[in-house]
Amino acid sequence: MEDLRAEVARQRAELERQMRALQLQQDRLADLERRLTVNDRSPAQRQVEARADTGPAIPPSVPTIPGVAPPAETVGVAPEDFDRAPEVAVLGDQGSVITRAGQLTSEVQLSYARADRNRAIFRGIEVIESVLVGVFDINENRQDVLTGAAMLRYGLTDDLELGVRIPVVSRWDTSILAPIQGSTNDDPARTIDNSADGFGLGDLELSARYQLLDAKQGWPFLIGNLQVVAPTGEGPFAVERDSLGQAQEAATGSGFWGVSPSLTAILPTDPAVLFGTIGYTANFADDVMTEIPPVMVTRVDPGDSIAFSAGIGFSLNQRTSLNLGYAHTWAFGTDTTTRLLQDSGTWSEERTSTSRDLQLGRLLFGVTYRTSNRTSLNWSVELGATDDATDLRTVLRIPFVLLTGQ
Repeated sequence: MEDLRAEVARQRAELERQMRALQLQQDRLADLERRLTVNDRSPAQRQVEARADTGPAIPPSVPTIPGVAPPAETVGVAPEDFDRAPEVAVLGDQGSVITRAGQLTSEVQLSYARADRNRAIFRGIEVIESVLVGVFDINENRQDVLTGAAMLRYGLTDDLELGVRIPVVSRWDTSILAPIQGSTNDDPARTIDNSADGFGLGDLELSARYQLLDAKQGWPFLIGNLQVVAPTGEGPFAVERDSLGQAQEAATGSGFWGVSPSLTAILPTDPAVLFGTIGYTANFADDVMTEIPPVMVTRVDPGDSIAFSAGIGFSLNQRTSLNLGYAHTWAFGTDTTTRLLQDSGTWSEERTSTSRDLQLGRLLFGVTYRTSNRTSLNWSVELGATDDATDLRTVLRIPFVLLTGQ
């Protein structure tokens, strides 16, 4: 009995010691939560509270209890745990994982693109090498496009997302064909200015994205994308033209339906992110029936295209990341069917011509800054790496979660 009483006394003492240690841990946890709350307040609030605080700036030391390890010291404030996969700014709408079920995300987009091409054209004959008899013309083309767009994305399930994008386009086109000074007797009279500008609704974009794989056990996020472009903008064959067939305003849309399936892979390998895309765009032919003397353009079949991109992203901290990459698009030639317009009002036999294909290479640079769990800033820049590519394109995207979902 004496042995049992001694054992009970020891167990009771051990229990009381553990309860005191537990109370100290709870007090320490409460103190850390208070620090986090103060850190989340604005600087002005912190200054006011610091002036009003008459207590010690450093919490009192915790007494040491024999047999119990002291609580670990925490330096600074732990970063927020964002329950979102890394975003890739240079991939645009395809640069993030699928929206969660029930979540509604809005996005504001602002982009600017600039293309500048100057070409020297010789019309004449070559007598011998380096001796040319004829007229030299300079063809100068500049294009500035400013686009503002609003986008909504909604998660039907955790793996399926639907989206819609509505753009508004402002465009300024400058096209001047002029002879080199002194190459003709009347240079000003031969200068042709085909400049035009346009403003209006662009092409509506509908999208669906399905997540095929999660980033687990070394696998990347694998996402299938499907985008449909509806020609809601004013196409190049729908704008007003003068008697010579010259456009009086710039187009704000493509004028043709298009479907673009693609596959996106995003592989987080902390602190870097590897990404890549591959896709195909199918454009559908349509009858345009547009007079551009001396011909009538009856039907146009825009060329399809193949595109791919790849790159790497670097995480600078919990909020900021940089993206570097390269994208390339091979656009096939466009088939244009025309008829020769005769003075008698009759039409000659139709002829179909195919333009050359285009190689569009772009160097990619992007920055993502996650301001909170609900929103982030994505800025990307594209620099043309081939003659056919746009010289410069920059895009600012600001997504914001409206509904958090389930």
